[in-house]
Formats: sequence, C-alpha cells, structure tokens
Amino acid sequence: MGLYAEIKEDFSNAYNNDPALNSRLDFLFNYPGVWAIAWYRVASKLYNSNFKSLARVIMGLTQILTNIDIHPAARIGKRVFIDHGTGVVIGETAIIEDDVLIYQGVTLGGVSLTQGKRHPTIRTGAVLGAGSKILGNIIIGEHAKIGANSVVVKDVPDNATAIGIPAHVIEKGRCKDPLMHNMLPDINKEMFEYMLKRVAVLEHILVEDNKELLEQDLELEKIYESFITAMKN
Repeated sequence: MGLYAEIKEDFSNAYNNDPALNSRLDFLFNYPGVWAIAWYRVASKLYNSNFKSLARVIMGLTQILTNIDIHPAARIGKRVFIDHGTGVVIGETAIIEDDVLIYQGVTLGGVSLTQGKRHPTIRTGAVLGAGSKILGNIIIGEHAKIGANSVVVKDVPDNATAIGIPAHVIEKGRCKDPLMHNMLPDINKEMFEYMLKRVAVLEHILVEDNKELLEQDLELEKIYESFITAMKN
C-alpha cells in the first residue's frame, strides 16, 4: 500500500471509530491523533530512506502542534486510531500492529538506555486505556485490553484484560465490548473491603471466644490467599 493510500485509510478509520465526528471541520481541528499518525507516515518513509534528521524535524513540529510524540522509527500498522491523543508517547522501537485503539495519555516507553528493542509491541486489535503506561520490551497480546492509568511492565496474553499499578491480568477471554472501561473491577476497593471485614472478625474473636467467628476468619484467609495467588499470576 502506498503512502497516500495509507493516509487515506487513516482518515477513513477516524470516521469508523468515533461517532462524535460529524463534519470535515471537526476533523480538521479536533483530531490531533489522526494528524499525528498521518505525519508519522510521511516521516517514517523519510527516516527509512535515510533522511533521519528531516524525519525528526517533521515529528518535532508535529509534537508541537498535536502534543503527541511519535518517533519516526517506530513501526505502526494499519488503521491505528489515537483518540483525542493529548500526551501520547510512542518510543523509537515500539511496534503497533493493525487496528489498535489508543486513548489519550498513553505511553509506550522504554526502561533501558541500551540499544536494541526496548519498547513494547502491541498486537492486533488491542485497546490501551487513557493514561496507561506500557513500559519495556513486552508484548500486549491480540485484542488485549489495558485499563485506564494502569502501569504494565509484563506481557499481557491475547484476549486478556489487565489493570492496576503494576498491572495484573484480571480476566481472560475476549471482551464483548472493549470500550467499556467503566465495567472493570476495582481491585483496590476489593482489597480494602477484605481488610475491613478481616479486622472486624478479629476484633470479635478477641472479645468473644466464638468458634463461628473463627471459622469466618479462616474463610476470609482462604479468600485472601486466592487473591494473592491471582495477583502473582
């Protein structure tokens, strides 16, 4: 596919992914993610043709205009859509495959100063929630979903959902609606609820030598162990 066809497909993809897009005027002034990808296509061609300084200048100007930082050496596939886009950072050795959806504030960053592959690989169909940080030479699997503001430092399997700091896989199996971030569980809330219940049970045990309460405490201990095991996996 030629450069013009790639950019045209990127523009068409915006209409397919955002129901709020109603006019060409909207498209011109309110979709920095699309324009950043379009200029990346141009800069990437130049970078790979050994016009590296010119490519960096183009992406530097694009960053000023869109507040999106994409290194021209990154590899970005077809129909990648950056929604809103403010604050997105895509590092030099990052690889993004086709049909990936990226929300504002996402960082595909490195954790090493050595040469070589040091940024993430995002497989086809993944969804990266707003503010998520994906760091290091890790792989986010096909159709995986990363919750908003999560910090991912380990591989995420295909068709899995990961949330938290650091992120943990909380669900396996492809999501019916990958955009429903409001349906993700709050693992911190669940942990606090467990702790409050555990403290209440222990207080009752200290006051009353109650066998039934002791059994409740043992049951909570099993729940806690299962929770910790899930987090480690």
